[in-house]
Amino acid sequence: MSLVNAAHGRSEDTSAVPPDGGRPSGARRSFRQVAGAYAALAKPRVIELLLVTTIPAMFLAGREVPNPWLVVATLVGGTMAAGSANALNCVIDSDIDKVMNRTKRRPLVKDAVPRRNALVFGLVLGIASFAVLYFTVNLLAAVLAIATILFYIFVYTLGLKRRTSQNVVWGGAAGCMPVLIGWVAVTGTVQWPAFVMFGVIFFWTPPHTWALGMKYRDDYERAGVPMLPVVATAEHVARQIVIYSWVMVAWTLLLLPVTSWLYATFAILAGGWFLFYAHRLQAAVHRGEETKPMALFHRSNTYLMIVFVALAVDSAIGLPVLGLPF
Repeated sequence: MSLVNAAHGRSEDTSAVPPDGGRPSGARRSFRQVAGAYAALAKPRVIELLLVTTIPAMFLAGREVPNPWLVVATLVGGTMAAGSANALNCVIDSDIDKVMNRTKRRPLVKDAVPRRNALVFGLVLGIASFAVLYFTVNLLAAVLAIATILFYIFVYTLGLKRRTSQNVVWGGAAGCMPVLIGWVAVTGTVQWPAFVMFGVIFFWTPPHTWALGMKYRDDYERAGVPMLPVVATAEHVARQIVIYSWVMVAWTLLLLPVTSWLYATFAILAGGWFLFYAHRLQAAVHRGEETKPMALFHRSNTYLMIVFVALAVDSAIGLPVLGLPF
């Protein structure tokens, strides 16, 4: 699933219509333009998180390479669910997207897709995701996918996003669901390592999104979205980023009992690397220097990829687990 909206994609507008994807004056749009506009509604680059987290969760669930067909089915169903949530989010947030420079080229803003069509597209994708997961994976995975869509739309987009600076903290739970779905696809149930992976992404989301929010503070303020960088000082935001980063790195170590020295090494080294840059951002803000929060934003993507790829490789190789007691 998406990491709480386009804030969890690239630094620029990640779901923009291609340059030729708008509605040409006095001309019929080509199939490619129409398809591109609908694809942009689903925010495909944001869905990259699905690949980064779901597949490693499936590897860890069985401590082996999972059935390729099961992986494909899970990713197809999960991608549809994520696309559904993102398309419906575009419908609800079209007024916000119009006033934010980062999102002003999205399909609904550019009139590349009629609002009603976008709504139907999102709903159909959601129904299709349930069907795919139900018939090719299992019922629990399908139910979790629908629950994620509903949470993202009703709890985050309609409930939290425009009302509280803690929007991405609690709303970020939607972006944590792919690991649960991946685990359930393999085991048919949810066990504690899945919840630990859920927690890693949960604590990763605020530093990731607040770094982006520091860069695009004016955008969010103009749109009336109370992101933490809008309602708090830069020093407070930087301090919160450091706190959540420490909790995130510590949380990754909870997986040591079910992994080997290989994962432990990468989790510790990558964690130290990310914490260094989080503290550097805080120090720069404290000294009143010009900061580059987008550097931390991009490194957060790299960090998450390192941790979860290490999980997948560790599980595929099948090294003896550490089994450390806590």
